Amino acid sequence: MTTEKLSAVVIDATSLHTATVIWLHGLGDSGIGWLFLTEELGPKFPHIKWILPNAPLKAMSAFGSGAMVNAWFTINSFEKTAHLEKIDEEGMMNSVDAVDQLIREEIKTGIPCERIILGGFSQGCVISLLSAVSTSHKLAGVVACSGWLALGEKLETFGSEMNKQIPILMCHGEKDLVVSYRFGRATAKYLKKKNYNIDFINYPELEHATEPQEILDIAKFIQIQLPFILSGKL
Repeated sequence: MTTEKLSAVVIDATSLHTATVIWLHGLGDSGIGWLFLTEELGPKFPHIKWILPNAPLKAMSAFGSGAMVNAWFTINSFEKTAHLEKIDEEGMMNSVDAVDQLIREEIKTGIPCERIILGGFSQGCVISLLSAVSTSHKLAGVVACSGWLALGEKLETFGSEMNKQIPILMCHGEKDLVVSYRFGRATAKYLKKKNYNIDFINYPELEHATEPQEILDIAKFIQIQLPFILSGKL
């Protein structure tokens, strides 16, 4: 099956391009919805190109009318019992494949995988974490905000020992009423137990959104994993 290429908002590096950040939005959002992140961090990292892909349009029965929205996978219900329903594993893995295509395209342009960070919020977080544990590329890092690891029971069938070396930053607000804080915390504990390279930061007053301190923490992570390179030689 051929993976459909994702459309994306692309913000080019303003100096010599030596690194790339790919950022995945949440349910019903789009790449444009995260332009604020590039506006905030772009000037700090002129060597970084930002790719903000748009999830495919999917009929979402959780909204009642089955409205078409941008989604990385389908959700049947927002009820408390939703976790008991069959999850859209096929949709998740198709999105992982589509994101992998973006990564491979960057590598073809001359940016090594060690100079690529993948990040995401909510549904985008889910796909970022699934990519982290299954990708064949040793990424510079993964930023996972306000989400959880889906298909965790299949973790042993994904990836290799290399995946455990990819630095992962998880961020989650304690007052998140959309994706419960306990799911994010449990994901971090589970991955840590399985020897993944993960740091978890909690924000006591944060809901299902971002806040200035979280952006600062993401910037610090990017600074460490994608430092500015004086030479054009990668």
